[in-house]
Amino acid sequence: MNDQTPTAYVRPKDIDNRASFGQRLQWRLETIAWDLIYWGPMKMLGPDKASDFGGWLVKKIGPLLSQHKTTRRNLRLAFPGWSEEQVEATALAAWESAGRTAGELPHLPSIDPYTSGRVEIIGLDVLDAIRDSGKGAVFISGHFANWEIMPAAITKRIPHAVMTYRALNNPHIDKRIAELRHDYGTAVNAPKGIGTRELMRSLAKGAPVALMNDQKFNEGIPVPFFGHAAMTAPGPSRLALKYQVPIVPVSTTRTGPARFRIEFHTPFIPENTGNQEADVKRSVERITAFIEAQVRAHPGQWFWQHRRWPKEAWKEAGVL
Repeated sequence: MNDQTPTAYVRPKDIDNRASFGQRLQWRLETIAWDLIYWGPMKMLGPDKASDFGGWLVKKIGPLLSQHKTTRRNLRLAFPGWSEEQVEATALAAWESAGRTAGELPHLPSIDPYTSGRVEIIGLDVLDAIRDSGKGAVFISGHFANWEIMPAAITKRIPHAVMTYRALNNPHIDKRIAELRHDYGTAVNAPKGIGTRELMRSLAKGAPVALMNDQKFNEGIPVPFFGHAAMTAPGPSRLALKYQVPIVPVSTTRTGPARFRIEFHTPFIPENTGNQEADVKRSVERITAFIEAQVRAHPGQWFWQHRRWPKEAWKEAGVL
């Protein structure tokens, strides 16, 4: 196992270089609102009440947003046999889940996976075997329940593991969240867009890395997801093949307000036949099948609000 010093806050420079004076002013105003209207009040509520309130509020607001239409279309495509009542109920549950995650965010330090009594962890033997091997691994997961809980479950056991994240447009809020993650126990973060080199260096040194592999990636490869082709990032599979390390699927399930179950599933090493593209595709298909199984098990806890499928898939399914 190789020690790795926690990195300072790093941010893709192109995000800020494109910003106008008006954009920078807007960022400052957004940050003031973030602190006064959201962060401070949620902190005062405590984790359970903040989770309940966030879930209630976003469940009310979500259906008024344009993303609600996307959510319903995605659900109709994924579950063609569902009634409109089932679609609407699950869409509302997805908004509630997103709201609970927002309410819980300021309280991450009090939802410690190992000491708070709020998180059940299944498959610790898998995690410890990766740690003890010293050879690294690629942890993959999706946006289930509160997806901020899983990274700390890994890094508190394997401190030099590297997590990836998407940098927010607002640099002030982005820095606050990065510092929160650091305080929560995720010391080494690699923002998407500049993190590939960091991930490769880490795997070369025997450090595990973790990535989300459930969202649309336009430069990815099409693989079946709920029976429809969805562009999916091949990066995690390519990394595992290049460094010959296992892929470890991880799921997070909400069991109550600010309470969760995290499971480290059986690892697999992508097949290496010498045909790299075919090997990568098989691995991506396997990961995507895992993601789909988890979504089917808890459909109200996945992030349906993004456009996972192209419009052509919506048209073919008749949900437009």
